[in-house]
Amino acid sequence: MEDINLHFTGDFHAIGAANNLLAAMLDNHIHQGNELGIDVRRITWKRCVDMNDRQLRYITDGLGGKVNGVPREDGFDITVASEIMAIFCLATSISDLQRRLGRIIVGYTFSGKPVTADDLKATGAMTALLKDAVKPNLVQTLEGTPALVHGGPFANIAHGCNSVIATKTALKLADYCITEAGFGADLGAEKFLDIKCRMAGLKPSAVVIVATIRALKMHGGADKKNLAKEDLETLKKGMPNLLRHISNIKDVYKLPCVVAVNRFPDDTDAEIELVMKMCEQLGVNVRLSTVWADGGRGGEELAREVVDLCENADNSGFTFAYDEEDDIKTKIEALVKKVYRGASVSYSKAALSQIEQLTSLGFGNMPVCMAKTQYSFSDDPLKIGAPENFTVDVKSVKVSAGAGFVVVLTGSIMTMPGLPKHPAAENITVDENGVIDGLF
Repeated sequence: MEDINLHFTGDFHAIGAANNLLAAMLDNHIHQGNELGIDVRRITWKRCVDMNDRQLRYITDGLGGKVNGVPREDGFDITVASEIMAIFCLATSISDLQRRLGRIIVGYTFSGKPVTADDLKATGAMTALLKDAVKPNLVQTLEGTPALVHGGPFANIAHGCNSVIATKTALKLADYCITEAGFGADLGAEKFLDIKCRMAGLKPSAVVIVATIRALKMHGGADKKNLAKEDLETLKKGMPNLLRHISNIKDVYKLPCVVAVNRFPDDTDAEIELVMKMCEQLGVNVRLSTVWADGGRGGEELAREVVDLCENADNSGFTFAYDEEDDIKTKIEALVKKVYRGASVSYSKAALSQIEQLTSLGFGNMPVCMAKTQYSFSDDPLKIGAPENFTVDVKSVKVSAGAGFVVVLTGSIMTMPGLPKHPAAENITVDENGVIDGLF
């Protein structure tokens, strides 16, 4: 587990290297005479690093005189938010990877023409850095169950799914393929269905919605310090959040689903019973999962339910939240109203200008990838539970031409997080045998 959560096979480092190679070649092109006529005020490509470092969000570089480059405003994203991560996860082959990398837009010329990685002749070298990383990684659980780990875009600032290559490989290797899309049916699942399934031609047989008592109590208004205490009233208040996720899967995407209540040691029998009863009253099957404590045996009942859904439930009505032919604003508003249950969308002046420009450049029919807080259905992390009739604020819109979608940044979401007051790094140690402690 420690290896997977640290450097693993070096995939993330390869993505960061390819990203920053493109940034270096962009700035070198400008330094060497700027033959393409790139407007340094309209550069959209950022460097990246696999670290939460708020100090790097907005920087000025190229300082120190003529030999050290051209001074300009710049910034870093976290590696998982890099378009190359999205390309890496959506590519179907190394040839497709190379084509997608070539389409990356790094900025615009003085006349408003997009400048791509192909224009900078960076595509081949970027592909070379990713040549081995693009191969999916086969690992196993503690019980020997095979699992494919490949890619890692965060669902709050990217599309939140593992790679198409890994999923399609798994489909060929087993009778049942399970894949994860993080941060709920408003983020990970929405993007898995509206972006990944649409692009890869995938049609899920069923959906497992994972719920925890702690999360539901938080959505009911409980203090985070008191989540371990039994609190049926607060749990009941938080249940609409889970029911909204269920409704999204059943009513928006028309897919069969089961709720897995992921039990932890502090959960009481009364709390578990309350969640299961409220779901069953709405005709949703619920299964208790004790995998955390019991391993595979703790998931057998859930597994049988999933197999039954895959074999017998009807997924023929599967649909998307919006049509590909819809314009950018129509797609955004479809997600806000259908999936988030908001009332309206407010656009900044910059976002409206960006939507107009991207539409004129032919990117209007791409899927949209919403960058939004994972703590709420709205763009405000303090609006817990199942809020309704709110307004989502769109502050900027950009195209990820290689990935094949338009990124919509909402609220106060940032593509370079910062560390908390007490980072997890403070608790990590390594003993004399190289064994890591404190990572989990």
